[in-house]
Order: sequence, then C-alpha cells, then structure tokens
Amino acid sequence: MHSANSPATRFATRLLFLVAGFGYACWAPLVPLTKIKFGIDENILGLLILCIGVGSITAMVATGMLATRFGSKPILLGSGIGFAVMLALVPVAGSVPVLGIILFGFGATLGALDVAMNLQAVQVEKAAQRPMMSGFHALFSIGGFSGAAFMTFLLSMQVAVFTGTLICAALMALALFIAAPRLIDGGATPGGPMFALPRGLVLLLAILAAVTFLVEGALLDWSALLITQAQLVPVAQGGIGYIIFSVAMTAGRLSGDWLSGWLGDFRTLLWGGLVALLGFVILLTGAQAALVLSGFAFIGLGCANIVPVLFRRAAAQGAMPPALAVAAVTTTGYAGILAGPAVIGFVANATGLHAAFWMLAGLLVLVPLCARSVTAKV
Repeated sequence: MHSANSPATRFATRLLFLVAGFGYACWAPLVPLTKIKFGIDENILGLLILCIGVGSITAMVATGMLATRFGSKPILLGSGIGFAVMLALVPVAGSVPVLGIILFGFGATLGALDVAMNLQAVQVEKAAQRPMMSGFHALFSIGGFSGAAFMTFLLSMQVAVFTGTLICAALMALALFIAAPRLIDGGATPGGPMFALPRGLVLLLAILAAVTFLVEGALLDWSALLITQAQLVPVAQGGIGYIIFSVAMTAGRLSGDWLSGWLGDFRTLLWGGLVALLGFVILLTGAQAALVLSGFAFIGLGCANIVPVLFRRAAAQGAMPPALAVAAVTTTGYAGILAGPAVIGFVANATGLHAAFWMLAGLLVLVPLCARSVTAKV
C-alpha cells in the first residue's frame, strides 16, 4: 500500500479529479441531442438537468456520513465506476422518466466522487506538508475541457452516441483501474458522529464556498446575456466572456499551489477576493469590449484558489470530523452553483441584470472580509 506522501498517490489523486471533470463535461454535448431525441421543451430539459443536481446534493450528504465510517477509498472506487456506467447509459434511456432516473444516478455518483476525492486530496496535501489543492482542482478543469472536446469530436465523426459514451466511460474506468492500487484508505473516524450540522468555522467556510460557486454558476449562465445586451460583442460571440473566465481560473489553479505556499492561506483568500472584486468593477463599469472582457480574466484569476483554500481549512479544523466538514463545504458549494442562475434570474427580473451582477460583487466581499477569521489558527 502506498503512503499518502508518495508520487504514486499524488498521481492517483490527480487522475480522480481528471476523471470527474472529464465525465461531467461529456454530458454537455449530449444535451441538444437529448432534446431532439425526446422532442422536449426547455422546461422538461431543465427538470432533467435538475435531476443531476438533486442526485449530487443527496449523495454528498450521504458520502460525508459513509466516509466517517469506511474512509474515502471504497467510496471513490464505487462512485467512480458507477459514474462511468451512468454516463454510458444516458443514450440507452427510452423515455424521459427513465432518463431522469439515470441522470439522478449520474449526479449522485458524481457527488459522491466529488466529496471523496476532495477528502483524499486534503489527506495527500497534509502528508506532503505543502499546498496541493489548487493543482488537484486544476485537473478537474482540464478534464472538463478534454471531456467536452473529446465527446464533441466523436459525435462530429458520426460515431453513434452510445458508442461515444461507451468509449468515454471505458477511458474513465481505465483511469480508475490505474489509480485504485495507489489510493490511500483514510479519512475514517471510528466512533465519531456520522452526521453533524455545519457550525462555527465550518459554517463560515460553507457560506464562502456557496458564494464562490454562485459566482461561477452565474457567469456560466448569464455573462453572455450581460455583454451582448450591452452590445459589447455580437450574440454569436457571447460565450467568450465565460471562456476567458475559465481559462484564467485554470491558469490560476495551475500556479495556485506555488502561490498559496508563498502567500499563505490568509493572503491567498484576501488578495484572491480583492482581485475578483476588481474584475467585477471592470466588468460592470467598462465601456469598451477589450476592457470589459479583461474583467472576466481578473474574476477567474481571483476566484481560482479560493475554493481549494476553503477545502484545506475544512480538513484542518477541529469542530467536526474532516469527512463531514469537507462534505458540508462541497454540498453548500454545489448548492450555490445550482441556485446561482435562478437567484440571478429573480434579481435581474426585479432590478435588471446589471444590478444582479453588482449583488454578486457584494456577496464576494465576504471572502476578503472573512479571510482572517477562516485562516486563524485554532
């Protein structure tokens, strides 16, 4: 069995994040095909996508409980294989209800994998005694780019949808097979509680995670409309803002471990939050396209390493078992990315999209304001 502080274990942990991002992104090119296959409208499609989110949040809560008893390794392997199987089954669904069940399973296995891989990552980072979380999360982003691109390539080459998902699932299973013997079997706290409501520091970490993920979800769904309504870019190029944000976030995470080691967690949160706020100011006050688009880059760079630091602090606190704390931060973060688009929609309907984005900036102020509190030694 490999130790937590070994190159093999670090490699296996990176593979987990790559698999999670890859598998999740493989679903994106299937969305329009699903709409056409079943002849459904946007409302039904939205409910199907909601099944993924409900499955994820449900599993995240359960995973925290299970990890306190059994550790992260069995959950990683079980959820990882289940995630690949669910992806392969998506094109097999013959009706909308059956597809809803499959997507619920797809979301549940992704949610369980997400919590367990972050728990594994914080153990590996702790053993290495140096920042590593940003690099792990960068692999999720790289997996996302790769999954969407590879599935799109297969479909453009006229590969059957089921064959395409089967190929992608097989690649995921292969990566898990390679990772399995190199993973550590830790994170269990025998005799500890299987459930605890987030409290104290963990509650604050969870709120900050929700805010950061809310920003990401809002940019994904509303940034194109924001810049096209302002006639800064043509409608066909509306997605460029989110692309810039994503590339900047990935670049920020690839250098984030070095940055966190140099600055420390407090300054990483403080300056990350301030840089992201600067991005919002540029985005919402700029009058020229190039200047406004640079705002997306600042937001991506600023937000890049906030969540990795929050996970690190969740694992280091002593108020709750680490598995439950990591699950709480993951669950609330994911709830933020799900709720974000809806919240922005309601606010935009009442006050306008511009004002809704200023609300996002106001929420993000919490990160630098709370940086000292969440990084204080306990």
